[in-house]
Amino acid sequence: MLVTTKEMLLDAQKNHYAVGAFNVEDLEFVMAVLAAAEERRSPVIMQTTPSTVKYANLDYFYGMVHAAAKNASVPVALHLDHGDGFERCMQAMHAGYTSVMIDGSHESFEDNIKITESVARVGAAMGIPVEAELGRVGGKEDDGPDAGHGNPFTDPAEAEEFVRRTGCTSLAVGVGTAHGVYHGTPHIEQEVLKAIRERVDVPLVLHGTSGVPDDQVKEAIANGVCKVNYATELRQEYMKGFMAYMAANPEVFDPKKPAKAGMANITSIVASHMDNLGSTGRA
Repeated sequence: MLVTTKEMLLDAQKNHYAVGAFNVEDLEFVMAVLAAAEERRSPVIMQTTPSTVKYANLDYFYGMVHAAAKNASVPVALHLDHGDGFERCMQAMHAGYTSVMIDGSHESFEDNIKITESVARVGAAMGIPVEAELGRVGGKEDDGPDAGHGNPFTDPAEAEEFVRRTGCTSLAVGVGTAHGVYHGTPHIEQEVLKAIRERVDVPLVLHGTSGVPDDQVKEAIANGVCKVNYATELRQEYMKGFMAYMAANPEVFDPKKPAKAGMANITSIVASHMDNLGSTGRA
């Protein structure tokens, strides 16, 4: 059941819930995320960043997720997160990814439109949804550039023009979240989100959600978010379980044993997020 994100997100938009997009780092992450999706009967998006793809390659991740989806009883999509250029997005599409993001948010408004439109045009021809980003999601995504300073929020009028001119099928917006580990309690500017929703009709995406309180995420979904990304939190939970097992069993040399402890942590946190996103039972 390897599918595109198109129908997933349109159904989420129509029925006022969100689909979780979980960054997968290796086989253990893929299996753990799928276990949560099966347990919760939830559609799920698995995604990889450019740094993860550089660690292995697109074919490895396609092979793992395709194998997982082949025997799954829930819809699974494979998404390129923060695609760092036209070429990377084309490579992902041809490798079998069923959704891609082109991140031109670090460019000028016009340059962002230009690169996004070029990817969206190919995506439309191939039947592959294309996510874009406008505004600044704070922090630093893997080995990409730092978000820098300046207004972190997406301008609603610019968002309307951007979607119209690019043809992107979903839009990641800057509403106060940040990639990485938060220092202090994050705050989503819900009024900005509502203003964007009033002017943009494609599904909206929330990045940098690890560590954002569940009630804020739930409110963001009520205000139009249809896809919610999680990465840092999964890495933290996996390593917490892995290292705790090794601390208690230092003589163990079979990596599968501590990995199972890390996987159990991922499955638990992903299942919890699915409940909060409202995607439980939607498969």
